[in-house]
Amino acid sequence: MDTQNISILPKGFSVNEKYSVMLHIKQGDYANTYRVKGKDGKIYFLKLFNLNRIHHSALDDDKNILEIEISKSLNHPNIISYVDNGELIFNDKKYAYLVLNFISGETLTESIRRKPFESLYDIKQIISAVLNGIKYLHSQPEPIIHNDLTPQNIMIDLSGKIPKSIIIDFGYARSYFKSSKTFSTNGLNLNYVATECFNNFYSPQSDLYSIGTILYQLLYNNIPWYKDVSSYNSNKREEIIIAARSKPLILPEKPDNLFDFDESILKVVKKALNQDPEKRFQSADEFNKALNGEIEVNESETLQLSSNVVQDKKKILKKKQGIGFDAIAGMKDLKEQLQLDVIDALNNPEEYAKYGVTIPNGMLLYGPPGCGKTFFAKHFAEEVGFNFVLATPSTLKSKYVNATQENIVKMFNEAEKNAPTIIFIDEINELLPNRESDVHEMSKSAVNEMLAQMDRTGEKGIFIIGATNFPEMIDPAILRAGRLDKKFYLPPPDFEARKSMFEMYLKSRPIDFGMDYDILSELTENYVSSDIEFLVNEAARKALKLKTRINMEILESVIKITKPSVPLSELEKYEKVRIKMNSENNDNKPERPRIGF
Repeated sequence: MDTQNISILPKGFSVNEKYSVMLHIKQGDYANTYRVKGKDGKIYFLKLFNLNRIHHSALDDDKNILEIEISKSLNHPNIISYVDNGELIFNDKKYAYLVLNFISGETLTESIRRKPFESLYDIKQIISAVLNGIKYLHSQPEPIIHNDLTPQNIMIDLSGKIPKSIIIDFGYARSYFKSSKTFSTNGLNLNYVATECFNNFYSPQSDLYSIGTILYQLLYNNIPWYKDVSSYNSNKREEIIIAARSKPLILPEKPDNLFDFDESILKVVKKALNQDPEKRFQSADEFNKALNGEIEVNESETLQLSSNVVQDKKKILKKKQGIGFDAIAGMKDLKEQLQLDVIDALNNPEEYAKYGVTIPNGMLLYGPPGCGKTFFAKHFAEEVGFNFVLATPSTLKSKYVNATQENIVKMFNEAEKNAPTIIFIDEINELLPNRESDVHEMSKSAVNEMLAQMDRTGEKGIFIIGATNFPEMIDPAILRAGRLDKKFYLPPPDFEARKSMFEMYLKSRPIDFGMDYDILSELTENYVSSDIEFLVNEAARKALKLKTRINMEILESVIKITKPSVPLSELEKYEKVRIKMNSENNDNKPERPRIGF
């Protein structure tokens, strides 16, 4: 990384006559951090961005710097707070700057170097505060993943009577909904990065893994599976760390420096550092409760599959779990089709057997993002009483030869053992790309293994649901008869579905009289399902702030300033894909009605 070309502001330099540079603190790939003094006499942090060097993944769709936009939106006691931002010209180059409140204290890295912690209580206080900040980030309408949680990016504020942990540096932070395929990892300390991130899959569980690493470091004054990879290139660094993490985690029974050590913390560490994101804590709140002893962590690892094994495969229908289809507004056609093809076949196997009809192997749900594919699959599993396995490319793909195939085999073996089981494969195009395209041989091998495993899964009590935003990128063999032979397009919800969704999301909240769901539905044409939920949540927040009930005026004002998340041009592209899929797979059959969610 060449940082020599980044100009450093001299001491005393005036930033737009508002801030005077006191001290250069930190130099990065495309930004420098300074301590500055404002015209008000207060001290602040100022981060200066070189616009010529910033990676495009650090910009939003409007070419604004994501770190600045994210910082402006945050307000939490455990997160560094925004003050100001702007632009300046220095040495004939254009820069952007971000001003943040100054924290009087030291980084957690400096604290560890100065003196190891002697109390488990103090360690818990630090981690708990960080988790509170992360809970706030993950709970935003568009959840924010920090992506760079290390002791260097946690400040210990010593200005008060009680030290307070504050999360800083949002240079790698991204919205959970923003694609991470072009995410630049330059400058990241990979020892704190979750393994699935090496395949470009970032999630709230990735942040929780990083916090687990920090917890381990505070306990043992060392990093789990630590490797010095600074002298290697990016791919080699990742390979070395993955290889190290394939070995068992070393957990000494009692750190020598802690006088109040409690062995129950070891279970928390082990769960937080699980290499499978599905087996980690699923939220910062769950992690925090386990840390503080409010919930107990099981000694055994959390399994992806239910332990309820059905012995009689001829009677594989179980008792309905959860509320099933009642949680889903709309989707009438899809519900009816599944009732006929799957649920009735399970309830009346003898009747279906007379006609030589069995349940299909699986189905594909495709359409724009935010239209409820994952949501539907989970509640379908509840409706039929199946165990549910959520499989993602991050949980199945591996950089090691044959490891992906082995993961697929293991998943199907466990699914059969715990049948009846629904295997839901999200982003299936990432796992099973078209073998005719320019893909790696390992990806082709994964497709071959999946094809072999998908044969006659219906007879084994396994039903496969694939979900994708890009059906044209899936290997065609996966979509042929006997595999994912049912294909359903999930467009934005139609009028009745939008109306039902508003009713569903508002029914348990304090709403005013005169709520007109027809008008709300008319105003939200082309809004996807997640948009409707977001609108209701935003209206609820606004009503809470105003200390009033949610009313039509509030909802209409929120709708007016909120555009649909999927542009109309994108919806038109999906409509063309739907027509093509229908023509390829239905020949001259009448077109199946569109499904409204």
